This record gives sequence, C-alpha cells and structure tokens, in this order.
Amino acid sequence: MRDYRKFYIGGAWVDPIVPAQLDVINPATEAVCGVISMGSAKDADAAVMAARGAFPAFSQTSRADRVELLQNILAEYQKRYPEIAAAITEEMGAPGWLAQQAQAAIGVGHLMTGIEVLKNYKFEELRGTTLVTHEPIGVCAFITPWNWPINQIACKVVPAIATGCTMVLKPSEIAPFSAVLWAEVMHAAGVPAGVFNLVNGDGPSVGAALSSHPEVDMVSFTGSTRAGIEVAKNAAPTVKRVHQELGGKSPNIILDDADLATAVTGGIKSVMMNSGQSCNAPTRMLVPAAKMEAAKAIAKAAAEATTVGSPDGNAAIGPVVSETQWNKIQGLIKAGIDEGATLVSGGLGRPEGLETGYYVKPTVFADVNNSMTIAREEIFGPVLAMLPYDSEEQAIAIGNDTVYGLAAYVQGEPEHARKVARHLRAGQVNINSAAGDMMAPFGGYKQSGNGREWGDFAFHDFLEVKAIIGWGAEAAE
Repeated sequence: MRDYRKFYIGGAWVDPIVPAQLDVINPATEAVCGVISMGSAKDADAAVMAARGAFPAFSQTSRADRVELLQNILAEYQKRYPEIAAAITEEMGAPGWLAQQAQAAIGVGHLMTGIEVLKNYKFEELRGTTLVTHEPIGVCAFITPWNWPINQIACKVVPAIATGCTMVLKPSEIAPFSAVLWAEVMHAAGVPAGVFNLVNGDGPSVGAALSSHPEVDMVSFTGSTRAGIEVAKNAAPTVKRVHQELGGKSPNIILDDADLATAVTGGIKSVMMNSGQSCNAPTRMLVPAAKMEAAKAIAKAAAEATTVGSPDGNAAIGPVVSETQWNKIQGLIKAGIDEGATLVSGGLGRPEGLETGYYVKPTVFADVNNSMTIAREEIFGPVLAMLPYDSEEQAIAIGNDTVYGLAAYVQGEPEHARKVARHLRAGQVNINSAAGDMMAPFGGYKQSGNGREWGDFAFHDFLEVKAIIGWGAEAAE
C-alpha cells in the first residue's frame, strides 16, 4: 500500500494546502493499492511560484551544467529502474515484461537522447550583423496521462531541463506512482530547488489552474482531444504557448504487394500491445477488398493467440487502466456490433477466467466502413477495425478521412510504401514495422495536436527566439 500524500514543491516534500485524498486502484485486482493527495488551485500556485523563483538562475546555467545535471538524473533513474517498472505495472496494469522493456526503458532513452542533443544544440547563430538566439521560454506546466506515464513525463521534462526552463508536473491521478518516483529521482540527482515541482490532482482543479496561471509561460498537455481543447481555452486569456499531443485513429494501409500474413499479424500485435492504450496505435487496418477474407482468417488467428492475464505473469496484455475505460471500450464494441461490422474475434465482456480486473477481449472487426463509430472514435483498447479498399487512391483517401493525424502505417514493397507515405496526413508514418527512432519528431496534424516531442525537435517548443540587431555591426565595419 503506497502512501504518496505529499507534493514536491520548491525542493521539498510538502503537505497539501487543502487536504483531500484519492484511493488509487490496481486495475488487475480492482483493489486499493495506494493513496495520494488531490491538489487545489492553491497548491498549483505554490508550485508555479517556486518554479518562477528558480527560473532566473536556472535559465542562466551553462550547457555543461545542464549536461551534467541530466547525466546525474540518468544515473539516479537507473538506480531506481526496477522500482519504477514495478510501479508502472501496479498503477496501470502493464505486464512486467512491457514495463521493464519499454515503459521504464523509454525514460532512459529520452534522457540519453536529450543529453546527446544538448551537447551540440545550436542555441545561437549570427545572420549578417543580427544575432538570433534561442532562450528558455520560462515556467512550463506539464499535464501528463496514464498510458505511458514515464514516457510522457520524460519527453517533456528532459528538453525543459536541457533548455533551461523550470516546471510543474501534474501527472494522471489514475496512475501517479511512477511520477512520484520520478520526483524522487530528480531530488536525488541534485536538481535545484524549484526547477522541478510535482502536484497531484485532477484536470478541473490542478490542470485548469496550471493552464490558466499568468506565471506559466507554456503548457504542454498529452491526453484526449476533448481535454486538450479545454487546456487551450484556459490558456488563451494569458496568450501562453500551448503544446499538445492528443488523440489518434491511425490508418495501417496494407498494400497489394505486401506479405499479407506478416502485415496483418504485425498490425494485430501493434494494436494489442499495452492493451491498445497507445495514441498512435494502428487501429484502422486497410486491406485490399479482394484479400479481405484471407486477412480476416489471419487476423482471427493472431487475435486469438494474444494472451490476456495478470501483469505479473507472461501474458501479452494485461488489463486496461480503469473501470471507466473498461466501460467506454465495451460501449464502443457494442456500437461496432450494432452498426453491422463483422465480429471476427473477441467481443463484449471479460475473457474467460478473468472475472476480476479490467480485462478486455482482444477484439477484431472486419467489413467496417469509415463512417462507423469504431472507425471514427478513438477506442483506446485492444480493438481493431478492418476496412476494405478497391484502389490505392481510395486507401489514401480513407486513411486521411479522420479528424486525427498523429500517426499512419504502410506495409508493402519499400518504394511503393514510400510513395504512399508521402500522401498521408500524419505527423509520423511508419513503413513496414520499422524500429522506433528516439530522434524522430513525435506529434500530430489536425486534431492530434500541435508542436513536436522527442529528439532535437523537442527543444523547439521550450525556446523563445530573440533577434539582437546590430550585434555584429562593429565586426562588420
């Protein structure tokens, strides 16, 4: 039973100003596994003012100082690695292997990448006699979700530290354990007081207070498009920078020249990983109409081979994060059935033998058209929609026919796949299940957000651009 009722503000663990508690539920057991305090606008203000107080000194630190600080954070993170992975499994249900190999591992990836980018990042350049300099934007507010908790903390905190910003983090109240451990890592690494602050709470209280706070210069939000719109509205009166990584309904176009078995099986695995709780999951599989029957058989076999079970075992997927999410997913599966899609595998209810825990059957629908609810809405569960297409042009049109534009996938002969990739309106396109790239910019078109995270592109949103005209005038003369 974890007891995390303090906030990290100004370099110290402090009690909430207005006491309020929330039980944290283990999604695999439905039992209370911890308690946190729920913050208020007063707690958010205290954290923001601590960050504001720390900004003048931290913004003037040298590149070498910040490289050393990130290296210290990396060292402390690696010391706590097993504990962080275990916390992720407990708070959001990621299988132990996934927590170890991906969920916790990506924190190391962002830290190592940020260190290397910072070593050579060009903060200034002389253009004629004008010096163009990139300076830290100021105090940043981070509102992060529960599905990849350390990833979404690290991909914001690391570039903020690297560029000389100070910050307040509000992690998801549903999965807050790993964020508290991250704060302990920051403290142990010697991050100066006030540079990093953590306040737990929900969106309407702490999230709204941070995004509207006049002393916050930039808010970075990862979550649903609906919530992202509220963040932008709250931020508008103070004209602060708003960075958003929002929802997705990513197409996976299987071209006629793809190896059908490899492409369909790989697509199923990508959707099901993390119990379907990834914003960039390839949840719309587009298949040549003439190959749909064969694709259904392959998909059925792959879905039925996806084991579901306790995250403490060797199952491929664990539970979804909460009862609320479970109910939402069940409602959308029912909509797929009611609207006439063909249920290939899975369906309503829990998998057999898993009566306790928020487990969802790996579900595949076929013969879906792009106007159906399951083709339009982000389900955020282990549910795939298979859509037929008659021509490459139609496949591209269907792929782009969504309010989202976070990611897209193409399977086929490489040159052909590259050609199709250029036509897809998404921030990231993956060809033939290519391995991830920590330097690849991550973010979306349309209602999937704005700005980019990961690698050197992550630095851009944390910097203001200043032109000092006449800087080189004497040298020019």
